[in-house]
Amino acid sequence: MSIKPNKTSESSSNAMLLLITRLHFYIGLFIGPFIFVAALTGTIYVITPQLENVLYKDVLTTQSKGESKPLAEQIAAAKSQLTSDLTLFAVRPAPEQGDTTRVMFLDKEAQLSGARALFVDPVTLEIKGNLPVYGTSGILPFRTTLDFMHRQLLLGEAGRYYSELAASWLWIAALGGLFLWYKGGKKNKAEFANRTSHLRKRRKHYQVGLCLFIGLVFVSITGLTWSKWAGANISTLRSSIGWVTPSVNQDLTANVNHHAGSNMHEDHPNHASHHPMTAKKHITEKFENVDILFDGVLKAARDAGIDANKLEIRPSSTKDKAWRVSEIDRSWPTQVDSVAVDASTMTVTSRADFANFPLVAKLIRWGIDAHMGVLFGVINQIILTLFGLSLCFMIILGYKMWWIRRPQAGSTSKPLLQTWSKLSTLQKTLTLIIAIALGISMPVMGVSLLVFLLIDVVRWKYQ
Repeated sequence: MSIKPNKTSESSSNAMLLLITRLHFYIGLFIGPFIFVAALTGTIYVITPQLENVLYKDVLTTQSKGESKPLAEQIAAAKSQLTSDLTLFAVRPAPEQGDTTRVMFLDKEAQLSGARALFVDPVTLEIKGNLPVYGTSGILPFRTTLDFMHRQLLLGEAGRYYSELAASWLWIAALGGLFLWYKGGKKNKAEFANRTSHLRKRRKHYQVGLCLFIGLVFVSITGLTWSKWAGANISTLRSSIGWVTPSVNQDLTANVNHHAGSNMHEDHPNHASHHPMTAKKHITEKFENVDILFDGVLKAARDAGIDANKLEIRPSSTKDKAWRVSEIDRSWPTQVDSVAVDASTMTVTSRADFANFPLVAKLIRWGIDAHMGVLFGVINQIILTLFGLSLCFMIILGYKMWWIRRPQAGSTSKPLLQTWSKLSTLQKTLTLIIAIALGISMPVMGVSLLVFLLIDVVRWKYQ
């Protein structure tokens, strides 16, 4: 006895396939250009660290040999070259012999970055350069321009919508493509018979997409963490479920005895068990000139186990806040430990060690650094370069497929909403709930989806 297939089930299944096919097409057609630009600019950014080192070699390096001068003297040398009164916000000591020290100031006139660094020869105190710098990586003008081109097309805050739009839809496109590949491209023969001559191009499109699938989802999710609207929602979600990256506590008022609470390791060197009030009174005057405190703070941090070559010292502008000394080497192995130092007593009051980060916080750190191409150095750069160029190729191939198969005059294709109307009640409900949830959590996606539907309504009405 044979069992007859359920026609309703087949119809709704076919409708779901057509719906995903149509949505995948819409994403490729309308969002593809944004993804292409993001992939291309991101690839260019990833391959340029070595070029930047060559362009700014005279600024970043020095031929001087000998003992480095105290940081206080290096800072004084940098300040003597300023033509305006700028606020010192961080110092990055020379990582190795032959490197320069970065003395960094807030500067509204520094385009894009809002900060600039004076590069000081730590041996001779010669000023090797004066350039805008940006981010934890401390990138210089050339790569800063590429970074902002990737992030916002140099259009300011409004330009951030482009990258958020690309990141919001990229993972949807990847999942949709995976689903279509799984179904083997089996579509209604009567409707898609004219496409059989293009199976080779479609197969190549699928093959590239499959190879890039994990990367597509990865760069989409990590990219969203930097976005304006979705990124804010992700931060809120992380806070609500405790996926927050640990950081040092710089508040000194809550630590009368200068114990670091849960952030302080009892067995770590330089743990303060008492608070010498007389010493604090004696050093209070030093806050009038914080420059002389940098060397002491650096020594306290080194004694506390901050041993990376690349680190940053950020002074506090008030006496009730501790200074922060952070490792900034995000390559492998990751060195991003940080400590808070009470500059009045030169004691460590709080610390955050990467080794003690929760697994999720470590994965987030590694994910972001891998997205930027810094986690595994040159290997990371090569992988991202191949990924970015392959993604650009896949998008170009997709447009070529569309151009060859584009609807001719007088021909029609089913609109997205018409296909959705063929779904079962359960499928309609689920897709509607998912669409609303994604639209709320990723507002740029939600707005663009409404645009899709508006275009679809017009097509349906006038086809």
